[in-house]
Amino acid sequence: MADIRILEGASPAQVVITQNGQDTPLPALWLRARSQDPSQRDVTTGQRLMNPHQLPEDLHLTSAAWKDGQKDQLHLAFSDGFAGDFDPQELISGSVLTEECPDPVAWRSNISPQPVYSWPDLADEKVLYRALKDFITLGFLLVHNTPTQSDSILSIARRFGFVRDTNFGPFFEVYSRPDSNDLAYRPVALGPHTDNPYRTPVPGIQILQCLQNETSGGFSTLVDSLAVAQQLRQENPQGFKLLSQVPIRFEYRDATTKLVAVKPLIELDGQGEMMGVHYSPRLDDIPLMSEADTRLYHSARKRFGELFEDKAYELHFRLEPGQLMMFDNNRVLHGRTSFNPSEGHRQLQGCYIDRDGPRSQYRVLHRKLGLD
Repeated sequence: MADIRILEGASPAQVVITQNGQDTPLPALWLRARSQDPSQRDVTTGQRLMNPHQLPEDLHLTSAAWKDGQKDQLHLAFSDGFAGDFDPQELISGSVLTEECPDPVAWRSNISPQPVYSWPDLADEKVLYRALKDFITLGFLLVHNTPTQSDSILSIARRFGFVRDTNFGPFFEVYSRPDSNDLAYRPVALGPHTDNPYRTPVPGIQILQCLQNETSGGFSTLVDSLAVAQQLRQENPQGFKLLSQVPIRFEYRDATTKLVAVKPLIELDGQGEMMGVHYSPRLDDIPLMSEADTRLYHSARKRFGELFEDKAYELHFRLEPGQLMMFDNNRVLHGRTSFNPSEGHRQLQGCYIDRDGPRSQYRVLHRKLGLD
């Protein structure tokens, strides 16, 4: 439980927040930038009408008092001449940087229940909200009973976010064809991997929908990189650090395209928390390092790869016509077993959407429905 109070007798005036029994002074520069006053922020957009970057460095409070003696509004005056009312609950909320989404939960092959939804049910906002929460938490969804017209995947994708067009088009067909420009279009097995690590940014979310599957093989696989990385970090903290710091090169090329990106295998966010990976053994090149550093890096990457292939971490299932998997391409690696095209036709469609779409929808529905 947090509380805002005015520090009595302080000169200059001081406001503090108490959290877990510890007092933290609220800097005048931080307070001033959080003003919700209509002269400081546009009421409709919430965007500032002033530039906090230009505030004087020695800005300080000249007075602090509870408005009308009630503790639901603070009246603060600043040395630059501005004075206004502040909501203590807004200050408490703003004291913690958050994306206002549930935290990720790492999972293994024994995850139960799996996040399976029926497409018609997602027309209900409450069901959609639960699905979005599952997706943000687990990094994937399985959706059944979807329409299977030639471009249905686009209307499905737009239910969750904005489609990202690439050199493969707004959506792409995944079936066996000789001399294709990617191994995904051959009947060979594909180990767990990130799609398009050679792009900047990497496609955030991938949707793969089954239209036909007449083969006995071609099983789909999903692996949570967060769970695998937790194990690697426990076994080899230095190896985890190497994989998150050493940049490697990814490249894709065909007759009309050449895409190159240089980035570490493990991706961290601005707060040092793991977001996911850029993992594709078919496409990566490590930098030139000393013999010793190369061996250390290789050892860590080899163990990472072994864990990705470990059945304890792998979901393994068959996609039937009308079923799809939607997954966070940065976090959840996907793959498939080999199949024999002479048995029949196996056709999937795929497309990409940006990572922020489901998160935005979740926040809007959370506010609208008031659900946990």
